[in-house]
Amino acid sequence: MGPLHGYKIIEMAGIGPGPFCAMLLSDMGADVIRVDRLGGTNVLGMDYDLLNRGRRSIAVDLKTPEGVETVLKLVEKADGLIEGYRPGVMERLGLGPDVCQGRNPKLTFGRMTGWGQDGPLSHAAGHDINYISLTGALHATGTQSSGPVPPLNLVGDFGGGAMYLAFGLVCGLLEAKTSGKGQVIDTAMTDGASHLMAMMYGLKHLGMWNDERESNIIDGGAHFYGVYECADGKYVSIGSIEPQFYAELLDKAGITDEAFKKQMKFSEWPNLKAKLVNLFKTKTRDEWCAIMEGTDICFAPVLSLAEAPNHPHNKARDTFIEYDGVVQPAPAPRFNRTVPEIQRSPPQPGEHTAEILADWGIDGA
Repeated sequence: MGPLHGYKIIEMAGIGPGPFCAMLLSDMGADVIRVDRLGGTNVLGMDYDLLNRGRRSIAVDLKTPEGVETVLKLVEKADGLIEGYRPGVMERLGLGPDVCQGRNPKLTFGRMTGWGQDGPLSHAAGHDINYISLTGALHATGTQSSGPVPPLNLVGDFGGGAMYLAFGLVCGLLEAKTSGKGQVIDTAMTDGASHLMAMMYGLKHLGMWNDERESNIIDGGAHFYGVYECADGKYVSIGSIEPQFYAELLDKAGITDEAFKKQMKFSEWPNLKAKLVNLFKTKTRDEWCAIMEGTDICFAPVLSLAEAPNHPHNKARDTFIEYDGVVQPAPAPRFNRTVPEIQRSPPQPGEHTAEILADWGIDGA
């Protein structure tokens, strides 16, 4: 019984950020119905397509009037709908917001694209790497020698897209309870990724952020905030920004070099960073963990995907759980009363067609 229990959401099947948003809503208890294409298959299989967990699937032929009408019957009973098609696709299918809200004026209609519903690039193809390129986020990520480095697809697809669509949809659902009216949410990954960069743009205005990579406090420029290789080829991370945390770093690392007293002198950062590079290579990652983990240094080992689920802290909090034999991240965030949980394994397209129609009170014919 998660906090969104009782809400009915329609998900127009897509890839990547769309399913991730639907997973978030399902993890929180919403009844999310995934509308798949007729004859589609789950290429990853039910056990491994984690972004599709928690939902039921109905398979519909949207090229027929009957298929479109079936979706509209679902719309009549839904609280929200999410889609990630290019601008105009839902309208061409006969499922645009005007049509859907004509059937259900309270419907919150969530749209997510890379570039947005309008603008010069709105109809162009793109992926996460392109969207974050336009926002300053990719330029700021990387090192002087590497150039820009893609931060997986976390910043555009999932952070700037799916998370903002989920937030926008829930805001729309809350507002609809007061106004009795639905609305359309235009979620652009370029908007979301730009919004995530708000702090950096504020610092830039104050003259406290340099556009040159690896030259700022939190982009790897500072010796006290970065990743260091250990004697065994593994890595640790430190983030000792505050003076008291920095003092703890010097103490635990046994550093007595007077040069390290100039923590915030930018010109000294490259020299001090080189010294820390040599220092961290004198011990293995586990040896540094024994010295620094759990202290106020702001320290953590850099774990692989295979290692992370087995770390004692993650195990104590059940950050990763095993569901149907698959180790995967648990629902987040946590609620003390309406506890989120995974509702079911990822479905095959159309697996629950008859069940959904019956549950939502729609004639199966």
